Amino acid sequence: MAVLAFEGPNPDVDVLDGINGLAKDAPHWVNRAMEYLGEYGIVAGLAVLCLVAWWAARRRPGAPAAVAGLVWAPLAAGLALLANIPIRAFVERPRPFDEHAGMAVLIPGKSDFSFVSDHATLTMAVGVGLFIAHRKYGLIGIGLALLEGFCRVYMGVHYPTDVIGGFALGTAVALLLAPPAQALLVPLMTALGRSRAGRLVRAPGVPETADGHEAGGEAGAAEPDEVPGGLAMTAGAALPRREGRDSDLAA
Repeated sequence: MAVLAFEGPNPDVDVLDGINGLAKDAPHWVNRAMEYLGEYGIVAGLAVLCLVAWWAARRRPGAPAAVAGLVWAPLAAGLALLANIPIRAFVERPRPFDEHAGMAVLIPGKSDFSFVSDHATLTMAVGVGLFIAHRKYGLIGIGLALLEGFCRVYMGVHYPTDVIGGFALGTAVALLLAPPAQALLVPLMTALGRSRAGRLVRAPGVPETADGHEAGGEAGAAEPDEVPGGLAMTAGAALPRREGRDSDLAA
């Protein structure tokens, strides 16, 4: 395993050397697989995960709010990528293969700046966005994002701190902008659910709200893995109506 050329101790380069060094000793087919995963495969996998989560959310009571939470995941990724444009232009960090000799570069020819990693930013924003809507899908998404970060360093196209910076940026955008995004998306998905395109938001026969009375007994209860997020807004709005019905019955 060749050692990267650098002066003085540098943990960032040490970790880069250790992870990228694995590519130098790996069989060709392993490197080809890592190249595909790191450049396209994990992003495609997250897209499929979002579609699976959307299909499941359509079948739950309170589907419009659940779908709104899932719509936020790719939107957060897009906003995070836009936020990265001025960051990259300001930092202007060269790619590691431009500064260190002896690297195994699986995807040569990249000429843009290194900090922060777009792939790490995008995948973590999607993962955290999914986690806000549903823990199970979110944990899978975050796991894929972590694998993406490893792949970017393994491929020799990013420093570890580029990846960490991308994770931080994607997480910050997905978390900090989620409340105003939900305030806009929940009414929008509710209106869409009542339109002719309503099947995009709610499967046939699924009640509009997560109210237990309208959903039929316990059918409106959230699953253990579900993090309602925007559902809290619709659930809170439904509570006074439920109390009103109980009061009428008592009278």
